[in-house]
Amino acid sequence: MGNEHSLPQNLALTTQFSEEELRRLGKRFKKLDIDKNGTISIEEFMSLPELQQNPLVRRVIDLFDTDRNGEIDFKEFVQGLSQFTVKGADKESKLKFAFKVYDIDQDGYISNGELFQVLKMMVGTNLKDIQLQQIVDKTILIADTDGDGKISFEEFSAATEDSDFHMKLTIDINNYP
Repeated sequence: MGNEHSLPQNLALTTQFSEEELRRLGKRFKKLDIDKNGTISIEEFMSLPELQQNPLVRRVIDLFDTDRNGEIDFKEFVQGLSQFTVKGADKESKLKFAFKVYDIDQDGYISNGELFQVLKMMVGTNLKDIQLQQIVDKTILIADTDGDGKISFEEFSAATEDSDFHMKLTIDINNYP
């Protein structure tokens, strides 16, 4: 994890975590880093029973992995988690993160195909592809207010305005040892 003393101070300045919370996150990170190489792989994340059943965990890991090397280092881990803290990110930041989960190609829009892919991850085999495509088509039709066939962040925000799903994207780091 690099220089153990300066890293928490630096991250405390750029995230919503206190130095004490960062030390606790460091301990949690080390427990997840099974092979002790200073990074957490997808396989190491998936060793947690509570994540094994989450169909979107790979997408979230992709978003945490800002250097795109396939593994999460401590800085990426902390910066990724800071988006979900109680005292951290605001509603718009959480919405932007959720939007990125769907915007697989990172072009700033959620296409019909991307929405299908992410929803397929979520529903698995519980729906037939044709049923899922009907849901996707209807969602695009409703959310796409400018008629370009895709959902922009602004349209995504408007479509989710009356929901509290951003509150479901909140964790209290103090609940974790």
